[in-house]
Amino acid sequence: MDDKIILKAEALDGYLNKQDLEDLDKLDKMFKETMSYFEPKKEDKIIEGYDRMGHAMQDICNNHPNLKVYSFVTEEGAHAEASRVISKLRDVKTDHQEFMYYSQRAYEMLFRMAYTDKHYDKKNHIVVKTPVTYPVQNYAVHKIPDIDYKINNSVMCVMLRGALLPSMIISKEIQEYSSNGYITPFALFKISRNDTKNESNMEYILNLKNSFFDLEQLDGKDLIFADPMNATGGSLVTVVKYLQSQGVKPKSIKFFNTISTLKGSLRVIRALENCTCYTLWLDPVMNEKAYIMPGLGDAGDRLNGCDTKDSPRNIIQLIADYGTNISGLYRSQLYEIEKVVLG
Repeated sequence: MDDKIILKAEALDGYLNKQDLEDLDKLDKMFKETMSYFEPKKEDKIIEGYDRMGHAMQDICNNHPNLKVYSFVTEEGAHAEASRVISKLRDVKTDHQEFMYYSQRAYEMLFRMAYTDKHYDKKNHIVVKTPVTYPVQNYAVHKIPDIDYKINNSVMCVMLRGALLPSMIISKEIQEYSSNGYITPFALFKISRNDTKNESNMEYILNLKNSFFDLEQLDGKDLIFADPMNATGGSLVTVVKYLQSQGVKPKSIKFFNTISTLKGSLRVIRALENCTCYTLWLDPVMNEKAYIMPGLGDAGDRLNGCDTKDSPRNIIQLIADYGTNISGLYRSQLYEIEKVVLG
């Protein structure tokens, strides 16, 4: 078997239908018009342009129930929180520690949107032993939604390396809401884009030699992918299509993104059966290098720091660089990852 699986951009082209292409073309023209006000900066025109694009994208997403955009599907009072979190993640002045903090907030919000925002009559109870021991040991009781049926069949699929921390965050949220403390198994996929290519001829490279997963563990499961950015959709499609070629039949696929393009989201739900995309923020376009615009830069580098060209870090080194605070917070998740990597 080849060590590398490569999906070429042209393999993605057939998934979009005529209406998709018309919608994307309309947004592209709107964004180009808005960009004309960037230099010199005309703030009122920029605000007007983004407002128009936001309404256009909401109208498009309303026709696609498998596209869940936070500010389109949650109640209006929650929208300001999403705007503030995304604005901090976008900001060039946001440093590494802040970027990690706001990324955690983003994924906690996405988890709530996907799993707990709807009212559930059935509840689970958390009984907590408190530090108060006089006159007797004290306990507290807290109700949480009963979502065991949604989460206890889940496997966390990590597209290394930018998706590692977001995947750990979602896994910990699942553990906290599970009545039995369910910790997701992990599958780790080394997937990258060939950044010498443009969006039109991009290659997506799945490196099997540096991936760690059990096909039997993935079959019939609810697969969860948590990638900070979805530009083209090619990385997710590459991984899932490979798994399907090996006989894996997922029960469902959930794709969590801090930020996504409309094109990437449409490709994913067109290409993959029973897949739902959850994104905190939808951006209108990509540039010819397949970078999201206006985007937030390279989320992987901003979360994890940059590798040196000659000595890229392996996953154990990457986890070590998160430091003791992160490692302690996600101890159960790191133990599961360690079992997968080290056997």
